[in-house]
Amino acid sequence: MLKLFPWAFRFGKVHCLFHREMERNQTSVTEFILLGFPLDTKTQMLLFGLFSLFYVLTLLGNGVILGLISLDSRLHTPMYFFLSHLAIVDMAYACSMVPQMLVNLLSPAKPVSFAGCITQTFLFLSFAHTECLLLVVMSYDRYVAICHPLRYSVIMSWRVCITLAVTSWVFGVLLALVHLLLLLPLPFCGPQQVNHFFCEIIAVLKLACADTHINETMVLAGAVSVLVGPFSSIVVSYIHILCAIRKPSLHFWLW
Repeated sequence: MLKLFPWAFRFGKVHCLFHREMERNQTSVTEFILLGFPLDTKTQMLLFGLFSLFYVLTLLGNGVILGLISLDSRLHTPMYFFLSHLAIVDMAYACSMVPQMLVNLLSPAKPVSFAGCITQTFLFLSFAHTECLLLVVMSYDRYVAICHPLRYSVIMSWRVCITLAVTSWVFGVLLALVHLLLLLPLPFCGPQQVNHFFCEIIAVLKLACADTHINETMVLAGAVSVLVGPFSSIVVSYIHILCAIRKPSLHFWLW
């Protein structure tokens, strides 16, 4: 029985050293490398020019929309109010993703800090969720305007419009915050290469040295709730709009 103690001591020492090494490796990853587009230099420069052009056009187009809405008092209506929010989200959405992609095209091996990568993931999810929710709100606005035109000003008052816009932003940020809180405790011990052109959450989860089943389930549930749910609401709204449009023509043929 006493002969087992040296072996137990050695096993315990090796086990302790193994855990220390694992902890050291898990805390060693402080930055990531975005693989981006594995193409030749000429193609990367071509993509850099195209994406830069699209990025500038996106900012200019949405900036013009915001300027026209703010300057023209005739556009101070609920529809253009929601459109201005959608333009802001579109600009923020592009700014959170495209600049890093352009840098990656010029310097493919340039690393991204862990904090920067997590921040980009959070902003991307926040703006994506908010955009989907704003599209639902805009479809509801058009439904009320066409199906209930006499009650439109009462239903879509400025108080209601502001509440709907703020709710879209708040829910978009809260849904992204859930993913962030589940992502931060995960250990990352290598490899540090993200197989994407930005810090997309699924690509980042693949680098974690722990079970990410809960994270993946939440990503799937969030995608279903934010994509399928709003899409179904938009489809239902436009079905009601089409039915309301067809009613006068049916009455005309009956007469």
